[in-house]
Amino acid sequence: MADTLSDITQSLLETARKAGADAADAVAVRDTSLTIDVREAALEQAERSEGVDIGLRVLIGQRQANVSASDISAETLRTMAESAVAMAREAPEDPNLGLADPADLATSWDLAALELADPADEPDPAMLQADALAAEAAAEGVVGVTQVQAASAAYGAAEVHLAASNGFSGGYRRTSRSISCVAISGNGAEMERDYDGDMRIFQADLRDPADIGQTAGTRAASRAGARKPRTGTYPVLFEERISSSLIGHLLAAINGAAIARGSSWLRDAMDTQILPEALSVIEDPHRPRVTGSRPFDAEGLPTQRRAIVEGGVLKSWTLDLATGRKLGLRSTANAARGTSGPPSPSPWNIALTQGAASPTDLLHDMGTGLLVTSMIGSTINPTTGDYSRGASGFWIENGQITHPVNECTIAGNLRDMLARIVPANDARPHLSRVVPSLLIEGMTLAGA
Repeated sequence: MADTLSDITQSLLETARKAGADAADAVAVRDTSLTIDVREAALEQAERSEGVDIGLRVLIGQRQANVSASDISAETLRTMAESAVAMAREAPEDPNLGLADPADLATSWDLAALELADPADEPDPAMLQADALAAEAAAEGVVGVTQVQAASAAYGAAEVHLAASNGFSGGYRRTSRSISCVAISGNGAEMERDYDGDMRIFQADLRDPADIGQTAGTRAASRAGARKPRTGTYPVLFEERISSSLIGHLLAAINGAAIARGSSWLRDAMDTQILPEALSVIEDPHRPRVTGSRPFDAEGLPTQRRAIVEGGVLKSWTLDLATGRKLGLRSTANAARGTSGPPSPSPWNIALTQGAASPTDLLHDMGTGLLVTSMIGSTINPTTGDYSRGASGFWIENGQITHPVNECTIAGNLRDMLARIVPANDARPHLSRVVPSLLIEGMTLAGA
């Protein structure tokens, strides 16, 4: 049995054709991961995994079925194809199903320009352990830290190949390298936790592990003595490391699947103002060394830069082929998939327009309110946009941090919240979601 991913996907397509499929696409992923966890200056756990996962989608008329496996033997491929065809014959019809028109397929791309994979060798486990130990030691050295809950270092590599009976065939390789640390201050019921971490495609871009550990420790120590804030209506500043969650709610609301179901709070918002006039949200799947970059989507269409929001006005849904057809629109080349399911719409790299003010400037401007550094739980109504989340962070008086706070809830409506966001200038450009700290006036806080 050939073991290149291209050969595997072509074999899947051929077995599907022989089993009776009208059309098919196949994806194969060869994955390697290595994770090292340390605790109290000693190795706590080491995990390594390697494997190949395969997925096959077959179409018979306007019916489809998807099957997956982690065995690439010829017998498994034959069984997969026969099972998928049998399932598809019993599936309900969907007039929106179908592969891409061959004329629309991506035919060339520049993987070298995207820099999706570090050409360096896989790191030795001892190197990962040394990084994790350095992060842990730095966190423990911060005054006020009582323990380090976790310190980890990891490496991952994945090779992906997609092929379809419409003639598409393409693949690429990705790597990742990460370090994380979680520190705790206080004891018993007074314990407070915070973290830091970094993940990059290239080892050379990764932050120093001691810096990660020290930052995690400093954050945890600064939370000592946290208490509930006052209940009322106040301005809230969402720190940069969590502010992307707000734009994430916007991205979920413009997902073609939600729009097609009519279950989105932005379902009637196309070409209307949803952000302040000075702000735009731009998707760019071709940024080098960024995890959300890719040359083509999961249906073989060429990815491209697009304006999701321009000048505050909503300009585009996020669509794959099926949701685009249902809405009478073209795909935006945003199909994503794993091996176990069919394609579905998903955004790639996005960036929100940054502001001119620093987070410190925004704190001064807000006067009295809440700086949110962590959120837990979530009650988001996808149809109305009503928003409620548990939060912790720091209380602000006269533009200055006075004390840490916890056990509070912040609430509002996403449509109203996003319409009045004020961005800072502190977004990290290497992230897939480049979103700065965001100030929102007039949010409801439930605390003491």
